[in-house]
Order: sequence, then C-alpha cells, then structure tokens
Amino acid sequence: MARRFSAPYLKEPVSGLATWARNLAVFSAVATLVSIGVVRFGFLEMRPAMATWFGALALAGVSILLALAGFAAIWQNGSRGIPRILLALLLDALILAYPAYLGWQYRTLPAIHDITTDSIDPPRFETLARLRVGDDVNTAVYAGLYSAERQRAAYPNIETLQVEMPVQRAYDIVLQLVNRRKWRVVDERSPQLPKREGHIEAVARTTILSLPEDVVIRLRPDGDDTRIDIRSSSRYFESDLGSNAARIAKLTEDINTAVENAPTPKPEPAAKQPAKAKAKK
Repeated sequence: MARRFSAPYLKEPVSGLATWARNLAVFSAVATLVSIGVVRFGFLEMRPAMATWFGALALAGVSILLALAGFAAIWQNGSRGIPRILLALLLDALILAYPAYLGWQYRTLPAIHDITTDSIDPPRFETLARLRVGDDVNTAVYAGLYSAERQRAAYPNIETLQVEMPVQRAYDIVLQLVNRRKWRVVDERSPQLPKREGHIEAVARTTILSLPEDVVIRLRPDGDDTRIDIRSSSRYFESDLGSNAARIAKLTEDINTAVENAPTPKPEPAAKQPAKAKAKK
C-alpha cells in the first residue's frame, strides 16, 4: 500500500529552478572561499581581488531569486524540489550573513578610516608611511578636522590614556600586548634620552579578509606618569566599518588591566654608609 501511495508523488518532475538554485548556491560557496583566499594572500591587486569576492556574493543573491521562483513554480504545478530550495537558501544565508552585517555597519557608521586618541597632534606613521603608496591605498597623512569631528560624534570614548607608571615600564607593557596580538611590528623605539618618547608601529589584520590596518602607538612621560596615544588606520577603503575604533578601545582596556595587575617594583636598597675611621689615640 505504501509503495502504491507514494508512486504518483515520485513520478512528479523535479523543478529545474530548484536544481539551479541549489547548484548555484554550492558554486557560490566555493567561489566565496576561493575569493577570500585570493584577498587574504594577495594573489591579485586589491581592486580585482575584492571584485572576485563581490562576484561570489552576487551569485548567492541570484541563487536566492531562483529559489524563490522555484518555490512559486512548485506551489503552482506541484513538482518536487523543496529540499533543494531549502538547501540553497541555507547556503545563501550563511554566505551573505557576514556581508549583510558589514553593509549594516556601512550604513550606520561614519565613512572614516583613520582613528586616533589625539586628533590635535596624532601619532605619525614613519616606517609604515612608505608602504601606503599607490592609487588604491589611503594616505598616511591624517585627514584633520573633518575626520576628527566625525570620530568624536561616533566614538566619544576614544581618548588619550593616562597611566600611573613610568614611561619605560608602560612601553614594555604595551609592546608585550602588541606582540601577544600577533601584530607584525615594523618599528619599535623605547623612550630613551634625549626625547624620551616611545614609538611602536605595527600592522594588524581584519578577521575574515585579513585586510591590513596600520597601528602607531606613542608614549610620552608626564611627570611620573605616562600619556599613551594610539592611532589605527585602514590601508584600503574610505570606511573602516568600525574596526579601528574597536581595536583602539580593546587595546586601551587591556593596557589598563595590565597596568593595574603589574607588580609593584621593589624599592632599591639604600646604599651602605662607609664605615667611619677609628679616631687616633
């Protein structure tokens, strides 16, 4: 009985639109992974590399349209293919979830790519400035008042960090935190005389596409304390989608935690007084 009951259903044709939607979703998933590898490892220049990624995402969008058309066709003619449509929609949702989040960030955050704790006298890129050349690369020169005003409105908590610690100890803690993050340090100068200003330049990377974002940290003595200023700037695109501000905020939090947990240095032992010579009888 069960075999006779299911036979008419099994003879219904599979929707061609459902098949195309599934196949295109699978192809889009493979193309997305390949395009991410192309961007991460620099197999192409940035503009064509990003074009491959956007092309893969466009295929996922076409797959969604085919899936919806296939569902409408199945509803009308009773053909099979619902599992293929559901698989296509699942793959497409996984592919487009992160780009959709980035799109939301682009709509809600200001289109700036250079964030600093000191917009009046921002830390300067020196070694990294030589890497920021080319038509598609953002300049190492700070954008000035325009960027500062938009940053202040979007990220009011990004400001200079003051720690109650001598500049050399603060420099050692900051450099340790930078190395722990696996950022590629390209320049490090401890706060030696006569300038006594610590300087660290490093290259951080975004999580998915591994796009380079340059970081410079400046440490200046302020009496017995230290003033720490951080600047983080995207090398590509006019908007950083909030990544630089998040990086500075997290590093600032970790510096505060490390300074609070740093052991108190032991006082140096007092120098021994020379023994007095015995008086002559």
